[in-house]
Amino acid sequence: VIILEVNEAKKSQLVQSFLQQKKIDYRILAETRLEPNTNSKEKEREKQQLKKRLIAAYQRQAKNKNLQSELSL
Repeated sequence: VIILEVNEAKKSQLVQSFLQQKKIDYRILAETRLEPNTNSKEKEREKQQLKKRLIAAYQRQAKNKNLQSELSL
């Protein structure tokens, strides 16, 4: 997982572009947008949940690619 130190709009654009290239549903990012008044513990919990969901999405994508390559043999 790569964390970019850029402004929020650019970071969102870069992450969405990357996930689209990898054909991973990036809508999960929108589901975890934080309110400005959220406390730091809540933000950290949300980050960890997002990280777990992204890892699961990557794993599903890799599994699907492996399955496709096996079927094409």
